[in-house]
Amino acid sequence: MAAWVKGSATDAGTAIEAAAALLAASHAPVVAGLSADLAAIRAAYHLAAAAGASVDTAGAAGTYAELGSLSRTGAMTTTPAEAVGRADVVLVVGEAPWRSPVLQAIAAAGPSRGRAAGAVRSLLALGGRGNAATQTYAAEPGGLAVSLGQLRAFAKGHLAGEAPYADLAKRLYAAQFGVALYDPSEIGEMGVEMLQGLVKEINESTRFFALSVSDAPGQDRAVVQLSAWTTGQAPRVGFGRGLPEHDPWRFDAARQVAAGEADAALWLGALPAPLPDWLGSLPAIALVGEGSPEAAAGTAEIVIAVGVPGESADGVLWNEGRAALTYFAAKDAAAGAPSAADVLGRIRDRLTEQKGA
Repeated sequence: MAAWVKGSATDAGTAIEAAAALLAASHAPVVAGLSADLAAIRAAYHLAAAAGASVDTAGAAGTYAELGSLSRTGAMTTTPAEAVGRADVVLVVGEAPWRSPVLQAIAAAGPSRGRAAGAVRSLLALGGRGNAATQTYAAEPGGLAVSLGQLRAFAKGHLAGEAPYADLAKRLYAAQFGVALYDPSEIGEMGVEMLQGLVKEINESTRFFALSVSDAPGQDRAVVQLSAWTTGQAPRVGFGRGLPEHDPWRFDAARQVAAGEADAALWLGALPAPLPDWLGSLPAIALVGEGSPEAAAGTAEIVIAVGVPGESADGVLWNEGRAALTYFAAKDAAAGAPSAADVLGRIRDRLTEQKGA
């Protein structure tokens, strides 16, 4: 196992001992990132509970934009397979969905199932770059959330005229099976709420759905599910009082560090995820994929290289194309780095021993 403590290479036992000691000495640690396989995410929650830490994720901005809207207004969603197989009208909101493999699959062929089978698929873009086959509509100066609000007003008949959004609204209502692709971190909570409202209103006369295709780093969709069945809460929870408490504002890791509330951190990044700026401002442990430990060495005082799920380690990950948790076998199991779940478990065991001593 490759490991460093304060910039010096060391062995696994020393690094794990130092990590446990750091967490044992802290009063309000944070466990963040959670860009890893399901077993490692579960181990991170167990470690957070043992340490009295709070939990946050790498893609929390998009996650809470979606969860905030969902809690107030609900959602009408579909799956990537349904969008590829059935959609005859696809609205691409913003720039981020153009980087998604789901949109690439949609653009490659027309609908093959359902009422729209054999129809020509229309690609419509709101505020994004589009392509030669796309009808593109410019975003309003106020941004995508404002643009979606304007489009919703035209679609509902609250605004009228020969404006571009009036034409776009007509095209959406003409769909037999329509899908709107969006990235919640790009359009924000209000944008998600406007889009979901638009989708529900179009469904009064035809079939239309929303599909989030976030390209944010991390495994937030896996974390949301694991957090729900582990704590009954969404991901941002704190264990400081011995039970999981959910508070999206209070347990925002960046806010906690900026306010001086956190005094130690553990960053879990077995899968590639940019290290946050705040990580270097307090004593920190970083568990990172074996291909990038040097990048973390200048930021965290304890760095441990772990296997990369789906590359050098087996793991269950969120599969964006299937919209489901999927097992991925290691492509090169001989690489040698331990799993993040194993390292986190060993840190937790040593932490428990130190606290009981």
